[in-house]
Formats: sequence, C-alpha cells, structure tokens
Amino acid sequence: MSRTKKFLVSFALLPLAASALLAQTASHVLTFQVSAINQVSVSGTPSLTINAAVAGSAPTTVTATGSTYSVTTNQSTAKITAAIDVAMPTGVTLSTTLAAPSGGTSAGKQQLSAVATDVVTGITKLNAAGLAITYELNATAAAGVVASATRTVTYTITGGT
Repeated sequence: MSRTKKFLVSFALLPLAASALLAQTASHVLTFQVSAINQVSVSGTPSLTINAAVAGSAPTTVTATGSTYSVTTNQSTAKITAAIDVAMPTGVTLSTTLAAPSGGTSAGKQQLSAVATDVVTGITKLNAAGLAITYELNATAAAGVVASATRTVTYTITGGT
C-alpha cells in the first residue's frame, strides 16, 4: 500500500517539474525614433475690396478677419514665414498679421512680397489650432483702378532645434 502512495506522489510532481523545464523566454530589440515635425495649415476664404475713400484722403484701408491657421512642431525656436507668389501692383500693399501660439511671438503686421518674411517666431514644441490671421489691403490714389486679381499667400514653418 505504501508503494502505491509513493507512485502517486511521484506521478503528481512530474508535470510540475516538466513544465519548469519547458519554460522559455524571448527578447526583442526595438528601434524607434521621432522625426522633426513642422506642420502649418490655413483655413478661410479672405476677400478684400477697396471701394471707398474720404475726400482728400487715400482710399480706405480694408481688413479681412475670420481666417485661421493651425501649427504643430516638436522642435524649439521654429518660425513661420509668409510670402506671396506675385508682387502687388504699384501703389497697392497687402499685409498679414498672425496671432502667436502660446510661447511664440507675432511679428505684428507684415507687408507681403515675393520674399518670405517672418510672421511668427519662437514657436516651441506645441500644437495649436484656430489661431487668427488678419489681412489688410492698402492702396494709394496713384494705384488707379485695379481689376480683380488673386495672390497666393504661402506660409512656411521651419524648425529650429
């Protein structure tokens, strides 16, 4: 009878010992990185028409509000520049002002030309949406009558470090 008990006890311990011997692990080396991200987008459909003046004064300056921009950067000291595709007619100027995201600095009203100019600087590791864009159109009397035309304003974000 004691012989049967020994057999049963030994048999009961065998699966535990076998499973301990079969345990196995594996390791995986994972490579990762986060690349520089600098994104800017705009929304809205601005339109500007100068059609009035006070007698003895230059044509009335007009502004367009309601357009917005969004920005994402994971770099420090990024900046946004603005430029137009074609120079404005003689006597006509187009300017833009971008509200700065938290921690950034707006350059204020900047006259646009085919040469890019800084409009927001000091943008550091953030994402922000719905930031205001204001456009301003000025004309002198010497501009004469200017037929309806378009200009493409290109905003470019460049990363710092």
